[in-house]
Amino acid sequence: MKEKMGMKGITVVCVVLLWSCCFHGGFAEKEEEEEEDVKVTVGGVTSMAEIDDNFICATIDWWPSDKCDYDQCPWELAGLFNLDLQNTLLHNAIKAFSRMRIRIGGSLQDQIIYKVGYAIHDCPHMKKVKKGGLFGFSEGCLTMQRWDEVNNLINQTGALLTFGLNALYGKDKPEPPPKGDNITWTGDWDPQNARDLIEYTVSKGYKIDSYELGNELCGGGVSARIEAKQYAKDLLKLRGMVKEIYKKVGAKMPKIMGPAGFYDKKWFDTFLEATGPQSVDRLTHHTYNLGAGVDPTLIYKVQDPYFLSQIAQTYKDVSDSIKLFGPWADAWIGEAGGAYNSGGKNMSHTFANGFWYLDQLGMSATFNHKVFCRQSLIGGNYGLLNTSTFTPNPDYYGALLWDRLMGNKVLATTQNDSPYLRVYSHCSKQKSGISILIINMSNTTCFRIKVQNDMNLHPSRDINEEEGGREEYHLSHGDGDIQSEKVYLNGHLLSVTEGLEIPEMRPKIVDPSTDIVVAPHSFMFALLKDFKAPTCMS
Repeated sequence: MKEKMGMKGITVVCVVLLWSCCFHGGFAEKEEEEEEDVKVTVGGVTSMAEIDDNFICATIDWWPSDKCDYDQCPWELAGLFNLDLQNTLLHNAIKAFSRMRIRIGGSLQDQIIYKVGYAIHDCPHMKKVKKGGLFGFSEGCLTMQRWDEVNNLINQTGALLTFGLNALYGKDKPEPPPKGDNITWTGDWDPQNARDLIEYTVSKGYKIDSYELGNELCGGGVSARIEAKQYAKDLLKLRGMVKEIYKKVGAKMPKIMGPAGFYDKKWFDTFLEATGPQSVDRLTHHTYNLGAGVDPTLIYKVQDPYFLSQIAQTYKDVSDSIKLFGPWADAWIGEAGGAYNSGGKNMSHTFANGFWYLDQLGMSATFNHKVFCRQSLIGGNYGLLNTSTFTPNPDYYGALLWDRLMGNKVLATTQNDSPYLRVYSHCSKQKSGISILIINMSNTTCFRIKVQNDMNLHPSRDINEEEGGREEYHLSHGDGDIQSEKVYLNGHLLSVTEGLEIPEMRPKIVDPSTDIVVAPHSFMFALLKDFKAPTCMS
């Protein structure tokens, strides 16, 4: 069995898989394993940032089954038009979260029309086209029967829905286009089709958490773009319309979100200035910081802390834009799939992707991003669920543990021993103390970690029988291959039950006076119930 590890592509032959003295969560490679003692300091007096109670979000996209990249078509029947919304495992996977956020949107949303009202007579089926359309596809049409089915899924699972609206409806693409610019659309947004959809939604009593206008139309755009001031004008029109509709029926107004694209400082700052106070509730941006899904070096990128840290500047810049020009808005990562063009075929759905995903959850939270929307819930190579079987991929379980353990207050956490060790701390979500996420990107080093309070408040040395000691959740690949689709929790394979239920995720109870031990190429969550953090008590 072979495994590629390290940044220079060294191939290590795993001779034997056995228990290691430094291992808690399954099997480990005994390949000149080293041990390193690390002190982690957590600041518990004040929080450094806050996230939403429902931080975990995943997307459902519009892609049809013939969306193909790099000679593969990984979407199958996972796009919104084809997805089996009655699938038992899909329902159970969503319901396992406290309240998962689901964002419906993506590259094709700006050519989706809604079959409702008097203005729409035809309901075209989306198909591939050689000319016209975005991303090689024609217009598509959402029927109200399908919209009803979507909302039934949301109602039955308790999810929070963000719906992305078509921002190009009524706009023109100049012909011939200006020299050097063939993707800018001009003119005012026509809100009529969106109004008809929203009025229908209200009449049916469907609960929408938020509406988002457009997808990746900001900055330089991708397949289309809108100037910042024009987009601000369109978003203000949307806000006014939504406010009017919901006020008429005395219902709570959904949040308004945008611009749902890649951060461009000048464009974002101009947009926030042009909209003015209390206009956009959530400033959403997208990240695909691993590059193209066909990149053969993806497996090395997800293990490279220096590469993964580069996106931190974007998170900071977005936060700075909000502080300067829109302090009323919350920062969201509205879409993040790691690798673009449907993700990496042999990486994005495997255990190894957790090095990227969990690190991005932790990192974005430290920069006051309230929500992180993973591309995708299902579909492509990067789904939290398998596209064909709906069974959870490894990242699903990492997201579920985050949802259950990591509270909304983010705590400053430091360690200066190894860049390959990432540690993030939050107030515990439901119990006393703090929850901690530890990611070990090293393929050879086992870390023994002492967690200390920056106030030098020492935890109790005795196990509190009522609290039951420290809870530990070790996630490992278990079979010597980090590109495995299997994940083990404390040495036990995680798999759905015969009744298609998500398995129980029971912690290992450990004496709180002992070190936290994290094996090479693994990650873990721990609940430190006796950690005295004043900010977590308020």
